[in-house]
Amino acid sequence: MKLNPKEFALDRSRQVGPQILEILRSRILSMSLPPTTVLSRISLQSEFNVSQTPVRDALIRLEEEGLVEVYPQYATVVSRIDIRNAIEAHFLRLSIELEAVRRLTLDSPGETAASLETVLVRQKHVMSPETYDLFDSLDKDFHRVLYERADILGLWSTVRRQGVHIDRLRMLNLPMPGKLEQIIVDHQSVVDAVRSADAETAVAALRKHLSGTLSIIDLICEQYPDYVSR
Repeated sequence: MKLNPKEFALDRSRQVGPQILEILRSRILSMSLPPTTVLSRISLQSEFNVSQTPVRDALIRLEEEGLVEVYPQYATVVSRIDIRNAIEAHFLRLSIELEAVRRLTLDSPGETAASLETVLVRQKHVMSPETYDLFDSLDKDFHRVLYERADILGLWSTVRRQGVHIDRLRMLNLPMPGKLEQIIVDHQSVVDAVRSADAETAVAALRKHLSGTLSIIDLICEQYPDYVSR
């Protein structure tokens, strides 16, 4: 799936390098640029109408993030999904979010549930293949609420940086039958448990939800063997 370049028109009043980085990162994480895709620097320069420097700098950053592999004098290729990295990122996220939801359920159940519900209502309205990107964005917003309300928003940035490989696994998982519906059910279970000030149930519901993609990792690897590295 190729994204519409107009959707990512550069703002020439700002530095173009960071914008190109965000555009390419978005394409990789959304699987619009799937693993093993060869990225042509010349083609990217032409698409964005820029010199080689901002494109080169963006690709260097993506290499640092583990999203591309650069072969000097040969090619730049979108990296395969690193399963080990995804598992480690999942462990980190579990550790943070389970503790956050436990504390919030005990300290501010009503306010936290209301904030989560606001996002969930919006997410229920974009449950279709045509709006995967928006659905996924709202899914992130739902979890970001936990970090905001627990006053640990700095950790959200860390989790996002570390979670690029599991994010790509999730994009392979979303189209599977019943996945969108299950996410909504899981989110509703978390909201209901928080609202009831039932910390143990809230933790259990969130643990189940966060483990969804990794619980079928073997199936994903079987269906997309060329996309993953174990």
